Amino acid sequence: MTESHLLITDSQARRNVVVLVLAQALLGSQMSMIFIVGGLAGQQLAPNPCWATLPLSLIILGSLLTAQPLSAFMQRHGRRAGFMLATLAGAIGAGLAARALYIHSFGLFMLGSFLSGIYMSAQGFYRFAATDGVRKEFQPKAISYVMGGGLAAALIGPQLAKATSEAHVVPFMATYLAIVLLNLLGPLLFTFLHSPESHRVAKGTATLGRSRRELLRDPVIAVAIICGMVAYALMNLVMTSTPLAVLGCGYNQGNAADIVSAHVLAMYLPAFFTGHLIARFGARLIVGLGLVILAASGAVALSGIELERFFIALALLGVGWNFGFIGATAMLTSAYQPEERGRVQGINDFIVFGGVFVASLSSGSLMNCTASGNAEAGWQAVNMAMLPFLVLAGGALIWLVLRPREAR
Repeated sequence: MTESHLLITDSQARRNVVVLVLAQALLGSQMSMIFIVGGLAGQQLAPNPCWATLPLSLIILGSLLTAQPLSAFMQRHGRRAGFMLATLAGAIGAGLAARALYIHSFGLFMLGSFLSGIYMSAQGFYRFAATDGVRKEFQPKAISYVMGGGLAAALIGPQLAKATSEAHVVPFMATYLAIVLLNLLGPLLFTFLHSPESHRVAKGTATLGRSRRELLRDPVIAVAIICGMVAYALMNLVMTSTPLAVLGCGYNQGNAADIVSAHVLAMYLPAFFTGHLIARFGARLIVGLGLVILAASGAVALSGIELERFFIALALLGVGWNFGFIGATAMLTSAYQPEERGRVQGINDFIVFGGVFVASLSSGSLMNCTASGNAEAGWQAVNMAMLPFLVLAGGALIWLVLRPREAR
C-alpha cells in the first residue's frame, strides 16, 4: 500500500480498531451462542436426527451466498452501511428462529438461520475493515487486535447461552431473543466507524485491477484461500459436533458450554501475539504451524472421550484455527492491490464459507448417521474426516514454499 492510499489518520485508524474490537466482542458473541444451542435446538425441531445441524449449515450457506454481494456493497457504499445492514439481518434471523421454536417449525428455524448467516458474513469482514487506509506496518496489529476482540466474545457468548437456554418455558427461545437485542446494538456502534471515502469504488471503475480468474491464478492468493478455507472448515466441522458429542457421551449441557467457551478463548487469545509472530517468522510458517496444531487436536480427540480430552482437543482446535486463519489472511492481504480489495475479499470469503458450509452440512451426518447413533463412534468419524483436508492444505503450502525463487 503506497502513501497515496493512506486515507485516514492514525487517530481515526485507532478509533476504527476500537469500534471493530467492540463489535467483535459484543455482536460477535452471538455466534458462539448460536453454535452452542443451534445443534441442540435443531435436534429438538428436526423430523430426522440426521438433520440436527442443518440449521447451522444454513447459517454458513447464508454467509457463503452473501459474501461477494456484501463485499461489493461495502466497496461502493462503505463498511458502515454494510455492517448496519448485516446486523439488521441478524436481528430478523434471530427473531424468526425464536418464533420457530415457539411454534415448533423446523422450516422457519432454517429460514431464520439463513438470515443470521448475513451477519456472520459481515463479521468476517471486520478484520479487513481494520486495514482500510492505514499504514502498512499497522495492518498486522490491527488485524490481531480486532480478532482479539473475540476473546471477550468467548466469555460473553457461552455465559449468555447458559443463562438464557432454559430461561423460557420453550428451551433456547430466550437465547435467540437475547441475540436480537445484541444485533440492535449494531447501528449505534457502527455510527462511530470511519469509512474511508476513497475506498468506495464508483460504478465505472469496477474493472480496475486483475480479473477474478487472474486473481485465482496468483499462487499466493490461491494457497492463502485454500489454507484459510481448510482451517475455518475443520474448526467448524469439529465445533459444530462438539455439543452433540459431549451430551451423547454422558456429560451435561453446562459441560458443553464450558468446552465451547474454552475453545473460543483458544481461538482468540493468541490473536494478541499472532501478528507479531507473523511479522517475525512469516505468514507461511505460522499457517504451517496452525495446520500441525489442528492435526494434534484431531489426535487428542481420537484418543478418548474423557472430559479433559474434549477440553484439550477443542483448545488445540482453537489455536490451530487462529494461526491458520490469521496467517492465511496476512498472506492474502499482501498479494493484492487496493483496487482489487473488494473482489479478492469477496472471492476469499465465498470459497472459505463454501468449505465451511460443506463441513457444517457433514457434521450432523457424521455424528448421527454414520455410526447408528453411537456418539463416540460419530465423534471419531468427525475427527478422522479432518485428515484429507489437512493433507490438501499442507501440500499446497509446501508447494508454494518450494517453488523456484524467480517464480514467487
